[in-house]
Amino acid sequence: MPRRSLARLYKDEFTGYSLAKFQQDLLAGLTVAAVALPLALAFGVASGATAAAGLVTAILAGFIMGALTGAPFQISGPTGAMSAVLIVLVQRYGLEGIWVAGLFSGALLLLIGILRLGRFIAFIPSAVISGFTSGIALIIFIGQIDNFLGVKTPAVDTAAQKILGYFQDGFVPNLQSLIIGSLVIVTMLFMPKKWTARFPASLLGIILATLLSSTLNWSAQTIGEIPNSLILQSRLSLANIPWTNLPDFIAPILTITALGAVESLLCGAVGSNMTGVRLQANQELIAQGVGNMLIPFFGGVPATAAIARSSVGIKSGGQTRLVSIIHAVGLLLSMFLLAPFMGRIPLAALAGVLMVTAVRMNEWEAIRFIFGKRFKTDMIAFIVTMLATVVLDLTQAILIGSFLAGAVFLNKIASIDIELQEVDIKRLKQKGIETAGKCQHVRVAFLTGPLFFAATGQFNEAFQNLKDTHALILSMRGVSLIDTAGIEAIHRLHERLHQQGGMLMFAGVHDNAYDMMKRGGLVETIGAKNFFWSSDQAIVEAERRKCTYCN
Repeated sequence: MPRRSLARLYKDEFTGYSLAKFQQDLLAGLTVAAVALPLALAFGVASGATAAAGLVTAILAGFIMGALTGAPFQISGPTGAMSAVLIVLVQRYGLEGIWVAGLFSGALLLLIGILRLGRFIAFIPSAVISGFTSGIALIIFIGQIDNFLGVKTPAVDTAAQKILGYFQDGFVPNLQSLIIGSLVIVTMLFMPKKWTARFPASLLGIILATLLSSTLNWSAQTIGEIPNSLILQSRLSLANIPWTNLPDFIAPILTITALGAVESLLCGAVGSNMTGVRLQANQELIAQGVGNMLIPFFGGVPATAAIARSSVGIKSGGQTRLVSIIHAVGLLLSMFLLAPFMGRIPLAALAGVLMVTAVRMNEWEAIRFIFGKRFKTDMIAFIVTMLATVVLDLTQAILIGSFLAGAVFLNKIASIDIELQEVDIKRLKQKGIETAGKCQHVRVAFLTGPLFFAATGQFNEAFQNLKDTHALILSMRGVSLIDTAGIEAIHRLHERLHQQGGMLMFAGVHDNAYDMMKRGGLVETIGAKNFFWSSDQAIVEAERRKCTYCN
């Protein structure tokens, strides 16, 4: 399918747009806003910034990324996965670290989209993504224990260190915070589904917890003041960018870029399966890039497309990208109208929301499938990535996951199947092909898989014993890829056969493989006359030629 421009996407979405469709978009947008409000506040706090920063991020992402997105169903904002990355960044570099990394990761995402490199993001195996997601879910859950219990423990670099700290230093939980957080969790877990379809359980839980805390005048820590402005007092300015120290931010920038791209395109894949509408990956990366370049100058945190919000928009009947924009308008109105109430929300209530969200983040179906069917390679990839995410910092986990992704990929494609057979005269006769049937020195090898550097060992081993071979026919209909190492291996095979008086022939070679063989000098060396459409044709021609072993 050809790439569609943003103008074409707009045309496809809004051709035949009607009042009825707008009403659907309006309802879906307001529904998404109700779901997004508690999440925006919670992820802002979880990022190490403020609830206001999370809200500003959701509003701007809704407007900017929604307007530029590569699919009508994509809705962006702060996410749990991104917050797990940012909290570590805040501990090391402060809020300016978030803004600087967000700005330059946005620029990198924009560049990737412009260069149309989005398709390479899809090369990461699903098991690695699932492991990374589960690791992040654990980090989010662990990171909210302090707020849930109403305690304050020292900041650490990893989730594993955080857990160990509870056992080493000890703590005394705040009963009020514990009750507030538990109320939210119980509401989210046990609220009837028919009710949640009308009103988000997370929002109801937060309202109940806030009313309880305010009515009883509890001392549980709250969000604090929510400003009535999209431009926060604490924000990035060009003068504050540490140009001389930018090399220190390379790892965080790459981490945020990778996470933003993967999560946004994964969200797009989920949305495409639900709607049948294909995501324009490169346009989506452009949208994410532009949005994340602008958001830091308002005081927000990096954003990505969010599966939860996008799914709600789809299920609510959303038709176009107006759902994202309407949801942003809803959040903006809530900032101006509900700021006093939101400021009184207990942090323990947001912790409860995040804990439930973290549990639900895990791709349980994929996990059950991988471990239930005992796919060993995927199991290893999942476990290693998850442990690396929890035990190490997320930058290192990203690198390990990327390396593992490459290893998993190579492991799956490195094997080439080679089946060496003698000529079956009876089969040929059944197909109406007559041969002399006198030469017993023609052999056919059926190759399936890529013939590249990792597979040349198998290739060489398969043809070790070619004694008394008049003609070796390589049937390469199952070989769609060949590299220089594969070409060199075939050259050596040809030389061996030629030295002992035999010849090498080919059948069913793909056009791209043939072009590569031509560039590598194989066609010229072996001769175009030794390339055939089918192995049957090659067999007939091989028997027609004089065989030194038959005389």
